[in-house]
Amino acid sequence: MPRSQTLRSAVLLLVGGMIAMASPAQEPPTFDVHRGLNVSHWFAQSPIPVTESDYVTENDFRLIASLGFDHVRLPVDEWQLFDERGEKETEAFDRLHEAIGWSFDNGLRMIIDLHTLRSHHFNIADRRTLWTSSDAQEGFVGLWGDLSGELRRYPTDSLAYELLNEAVSDDPEDWNQLLNATILSLRRSEPDRVIVVGSNNWQVPGTFRDLRIPEGDEHLILSFHFYTPFLLTHYRTPWSSVGAYDGPVRYPGLTVDTTVYASLAADLAREVRRHNRSFDRGVLEADILQAVRAAEHHGLRLYCGEYGAFPSTPIESRQAWYRDMHDIFERNGISWAHWNYKNDFPVVTKEGQPVREVLDIMLGTMAPDDPR
Repeated sequence: MPRSQTLRSAVLLLVGGMIAMASPAQEPPTFDVHRGLNVSHWFAQSPIPVTESDYVTENDFRLIASLGFDHVRLPVDEWQLFDERGEKETEAFDRLHEAIGWSFDNGLRMIIDLHTLRSHHFNIADRRTLWTSSDAQEGFVGLWGDLSGELRRYPTDSLAYELLNEAVSDDPEDWNQLLNATILSLRRSEPDRVIVVGSNNWQVPGTFRDLRIPEGDEHLILSFHFYTPFLLTHYRTPWSSVGAYDGPVRYPGLTVDTTVYASLAADLAREVRRHNRSFDRGVLEADILQAVRAAEHHGLRLYCGEYGAFPSTPIESRQAWYRDMHDIFERNGISWAHWNYKNDFPVVTKEGQPVREVLDIMLGTMAPDDPR
């Protein structure tokens, strides 16, 4: 049956009220993750069909496990796995099953993250018809039904689903209705599968106040993303609104000295001003605590599914930021997955060598008197 004709009732059931769960939860699953990496630019954010790519191999999963990580978050794009009619790309799914096998064979759990859709992209404003098209919304619920049909064979303690990376809607209730309808649909066949859910507008901590999730579902993990301070973490990134700024930055403290504004082009100066303020561990934690409190309110675990600083960031400031981030994670019991493994925010070089000045902080393997 075409996806657009499936599960219409799942979308409609939510309008005007709360969802009832399909069945009572049993014991919470033991999907136990603490420290992970995003294996990106393979099934997602790559123009190359995954069936033609050897960008990631089993050796990568072996290396990730040997470094001391316990899971991977695997971003996948809709177009890699489904054609425009919503039909499965069989060979791509074969590769996905192969990747899951590599992960499990190396003792790594996996989160399948639906990263972008034909109807939704977190960084492309005119590609978000998901919020205005009922066909796209029904298609989203149906897409997860198709993914579940392929993936439900895997143990619930080893594989989890993340419904959508960084939902971006003008109205948070659009995302609330869609995520609740999708969870309801999935619970009919997978009552114990762990589902990872983020808040609207790029999963930032400040929007968790608007997030509405099913009551009493213990098989959920709340997830936020964190790239603050943006001027620091995205220093000289070629794709960001502040990437053209290449003057001094620092952390902790005021990220950019305000005296540089006069030397910048007007558009760039406006963006730098917008993001520039003083940051330290206390400021970062105060922001993150918004997500912590939401997780505590619902009695759920909290996960930082993305964070990282671009390697062009000055190393002293970058290390200071990572130290503070991991102190916050530890103090608040937050599991995490660094963005990413070996692409734009790498923890290994192109040759596969560990970037120790970052990894040792992340994994707690740096000696107290190590000057790095």
